[in-house]
Amino acid sequence: MVENGPKHLSDVERRRLARLEKTRLNARGRRAPAVMPSRLARTSAFAARTHSLNTDSNFKRIYIVPPHSVVEVAGRELGTRHRDMLVALFRLRARRVEARTDAGQRIVLCQTETSWRELLVASGLTVHVTNLLTALRVLQELQRVSIRVFRGSHDEFLKAESRGLLAGAGWSDALIGKIEWEGAQLDSKVTVSYGEWVRRTLEERHLVAVDADVYFRLKSDYARCWWPYIDSQPAHSWIDVELLASLAGRDYRAETTKQRVKLREEARQALGDMQQAGGLASWTEETVGSGRAKTYRYRYVRTGSPQAELPI
Repeated sequence: MVENGPKHLSDVERRRLARLEKTRLNARGRRAPAVMPSRLARTSAFAARTHSLNTDSNFKRIYIVPPHSVVEVAGRELGTRHRDMLVALFRLRARRVEARTDAGQRIVLCQTETSWRELLVASGLTVHVTNLLTALRVLQELQRVSIRVFRGSHDEFLKAESRGLLAGAGWSDALIGKIEWEGAQLDSKVTVSYGEWVRRTLEERHLVAVDADVYFRLKSDYARCWWPYIDSQPAHSWIDVELLASLAGRDYRAETTKQRVKLREEARQALGDMQQAGGLASWTEETVGSGRAKTYRYRYVRTGSPQAELPI
């Protein structure tokens, strides 16, 4: 007799089911969450600003969020509009597509099929034909960027970098591959194909759910920078100022007193923005330690309804 049941699942399958369940639980009460790779929700690879971005094709920078991620961005600097577009695309969902080349070789793609109208609505842009070129330009800027992610720990990366070595396993790829559109009307079909890493991540369920309704109600760049991390960590109830700085691509301890004061002001405004947008029920700032070791911590309570669990 053959027995069926969870006890016969492999360790890999159990971990995938556990990750999927966490994503389902975090999607409760969300009307249309953005279900996205966890590393994209918890990275500092997107600057907390819309303007004054470095567009030089030789641009290259390593972004570190200890101990969560080490990401290298090459091709140009990414900002809030690029994060907006990715949240919108993952809000519209992606699907797995199999095709064959002229030589008969099977290829597997991951695509989001939508319309210009749906993409503009999902990304919070005004639904008007004048915004089609804006949306396409942001997609093409994402397409031109190469991202390299290191899978090892933050400490392993620093040790390897100090010796001029490659830090273990990782991946390097464009987030977006091909962009196709059938016309320049609002209801024209648009298809966005993702890079190989995004496809594999979606298939392996390394995913988190981010409340996109709250995200697009946020007014400040810092709030949009920090909300995906905060909302993708349902078991967390606080975040310290050093991590907030890292998520914005900054080193809190290396900054001047004036810069630190300004960052804490940005943090308070961003958390207030999240509360105003309906993402947080409340938040408080507290001082930890004293003297040169003094730091700041922000405790928060997320809003959310236990109703309606959405399928992922």
